[in-house]
Amino acid sequence: MGEDGGVTSAPQRPDGPTPTPRLIATDLDGTLLRDDKSVSLRTVAALAAAEKAGIEVFFVTGRPARWMDVVSDHVHGHGLAICANGAAVVDLHAGREFVQVRALPRATALTVVETLRSSVPGTSFAVELTTGINYEPLYPPFFQDPGAKVATAEKLLEKEADDTSAPVLKLLAHHAELAPDEFLALARSAAGAYASITRSSPTALLEISGLGVSKASTLELCCAERGISPAEVVAFGDMPNDVEMLRWAGTSYAMGNAHPDVLAAASGRTVANNEDGVAVVIERIIAERAAHQR
Repeated sequence: MGEDGGVTSAPQRPDGPTPTPRLIATDLDGTLLRDDKSVSLRTVAALAAAEKAGIEVFFVTGRPARWMDVVSDHVHGHGLAICANGAAVVDLHAGREFVQVRALPRATALTVVETLRSSVPGTSFAVELTTGINYEPLYPPFFQDPGAKVATAEKLLEKEADDTSAPVLKLLAHHAELAPDEFLALARSAAGAYASITRSSPTALLEISGLGVSKASTLELCCAERGISPAEVVAFGDMPNDVEMLRWAGTSYAMGNAHPDVLAAASGRTVANNEDGVAVVIERIIAERAAHQR
């Protein structure tokens, strides 16, 4: 979700001509989705037009696979989505089946827990697995996941715990008092040598993945499999967990509601998510492609 007020002016395109991309990579919450978590009819039409024009669309999100129903009807062709900030590639055409998992080793997760407990007192944790989420008693409960186990992170991560065979996708860390960016900076300083740490929530909630795992690195792998270069990718995002992806893509757009770090990282800017900023750019790309083909 974005943090700043929406931008209502026309999108600011990157310098130079608009490229003809082979792939569009878009975040969901605060980017493709409106604040009510819906996909507008305009956006649905734009996504379909991109696929019809031969441009692949990848949803690249911090969401777990089980929360992808909101867009599963709108992925065409390959059916793949990148979830959990790059920790998983899932097939939405095959019931959210995991195609690739880039797990956070349990030993590493325990090291991060120990480090943050010491460095940032008051931190509580949740553990996101391929099978669901479990969390500590003081962690804000996930009402969408009523079957979650509640125990200390150390207990949830120990080798003898249930779900030992389930890979850990990411560790979540929450703080009730710190400002979100302050918490992120403290955590990266203390534990950034062990894992990739980012955030996408407007609250002090951090998302911790295996070292080197990000939306960008997994998107790069997916593109390499298809022979697609960064220059042929257009990416959209709004929060710090999108920064690496926006820097990697040849062309990138920050939403009008984006975090300041995202505005600085992107090569262009579009209007806010509630104004269908992704669709605005896709429509322009399709129109310019059609004009060049005449």
